Amino acid sequence: MPRTKSSKRWLKEHFSDQYVKQSQADGYRSRASYKLIEIDDKYRLLKPGYRMLDLGCAPGGWTQVAAERVGSNGFILASDILPMDALPEVTFIQGDFSADQVFDRLLHQIGEDGLDLVLSDMAPNLSGVKNIDQPRSMLLVELAFDIACRTLRPGGSFLTKVFHGEGFDQFVRDSRSAFGRITTVKPSASRSRSRETYLLGRDFLG
Repeated sequence: MPRTKSSKRWLKEHFSDQYVKQSQADGYRSRASYKLIEIDDKYRLLKPGYRMLDLGCAPGGWTQVAAERVGSNGFILASDILPMDALPEVTFIQGDFSADQVFDRLLHQIGEDGLDLVLSDMAPNLSGVKNIDQPRSMLLVELAFDIACRTLRPGGSFLTKVFHGEGFDQFVRDSRSAFGRITTVKPSASRSRSRETYLLGRDFLG
C-alpha cells in the first residue's frame, strides 16, 4: 500500500525527533520514556520498593523507567492489549483490562497489599474524528481511575494521560474527590501540537 503524504510526513518527523534518537541511544523502547522521566524527576513518584501498576504499557518505555527506579525490591505489574517483550522483575498480563477476566487477574496479582502508584499512558486507536476519539479516550481514563481507586493505598499516586476536550474538566473535578492534590502537566517530550496532557493525583484519600 503506497504511503500517503501525511504518513510520509509523520515518518520523517518521527525519525528526526530528538527523543526518538535519544531513546535509541539510551536503549529505551519508546520516546515516551522521557515523559515519565521528566514527570518523575519533578514529582518523585517512583521510589525504591514501591508497588505499582502500569496500564497501556506496550512496548514498555514507561515500564523500563519504572523498573530502573523502583528496583528489584519493588513490585511492577504491567498490562496491555498488545504484547510486550519481557522485562526483568516485571509481571506482564496481556489483555483488555476492562474485560472481567483480565481485570480479575490484575486484582489477583495485586493482592490485598495494594499499590503505591498506578500509571496509565493508554490511548485509543485514533480515527481522526474528534467526536469519536474523545469519548473513547475519556472511557480509558475513567477505567484507569476506577482501578486506581480500587487498588491504591492511602497516600498513593495516580498518573494518567488525558486528552483536552469534552469530559476533561469534569474528570479533573471528579478526581479532586479522591486525591488530596491534583496537578496537570505536559512534559517536554509530549509533542506541542498534541492535545494530550497528564493528570497527576497525589495523596490518595482511600
